[in-house]
Amino acid sequence: MDDSTSDCQLNQGEVDYEFESNEVPEPLSVVDDQFVPKVGMTFTTLEDAGKFYKNYAKAAGFSTRVRSTNRKGNEIKNQLITLAEREIGNLKYLRPRRRIRQPDVGAWIISKVVLDHSHPCCPSKAEMLKQHRELNMSIRRTIENNEEAGIRPSKTYQSFVAAVGGHRELNFMEKDVRNYITREVRNVSEQEDTKEFGKYLLRMKEKNQNFFFELELEEDQSIKLAFWADARSRAAFEYFGDVTSFNTTYNTNRYNLVCGSFVGVNHHGQSTLLGCSLMKNEEIESFKWLFQCWLRCIGGNALKGFLTD
Repeated sequence: MDDSTSDCQLNQGEVDYEFESNEVPEPLSVVDDQFVPKVGMTFTTLEDAGKFYKNYAKAAGFSTRVRSTNRKGNEIKNQLITLAEREIGNLKYLRPRRRIRQPDVGAWIISKVVLDHSHPCCPSKAEMLKQHRELNMSIRRTIENNEEAGIRPSKTYQSFVAAVGGHRELNFMEKDVRNYITREVRNVSEQEDTKEFGKYLLRMKEKNQNFFFELELEEDQSIKLAFWADARSRAAFEYFGDVTSFNTTYNTNRYNLVCGSFVGVNHHGQSTLLGCSLMKNEEIESFKWLFQCWLRCIGGNALKGFLTD
């Protein structure tokens, strides 16, 4: 490879920023021999083997991926791990011989190693490859606190950049912050909030048997449909529920739930809340479920008038 094409080359799908073309490439990294894969190395679990290859790849300036896996039933027998699109190792599962003291425990052994690379390694840039980017516990806690406070992910990321003095001083990107919020923070928060919401409804029912509620959850335990009306609202319906209005004007931002309200008018001409609902969507089936709940709540009595938008 001549000087004009000797810049560090990284898989574009694995890295999210480019290096300037005039940057001087690093020499090939020298990895401590004890961390270099060798034929005959054994590992207790496939996970241990994967971690070993991952650590070697980071030290050498690449990332790893599983190219193929051979199975017998549900049991993995053989796995091929590649490094930067090159085959570097093959792992086979060996059952222990009878003379081994732990006959129920097998081992993974490296049966083939190919460490030749088609282009220069860039070990100092390896931490920005997708496999090696990570958020430590302190970073995660800050992200969670900022998300709870309503701070935008972009602002959170920029605060990390400012704290260390530049983007290149971080081993993660803004996309990683956003992915963590979507995958971990919001998902867990929604499930926890749903659990607490359910507990609240049960507590209200225990305090007053006239409290009415129905709750339906999604498979991931998030709210799909919910309706509730307290004892005062149900009592108000008996006096002011001849004509009831329903609307879904209010939408919650955090979980994208549609908030609906059943409202009547008292003898002073004032609006009186008769019931509330949350819906995942505004499809026909959702409204059918909701109005059936409403009818059960009011004892199946027919209304003289029902208004909606």
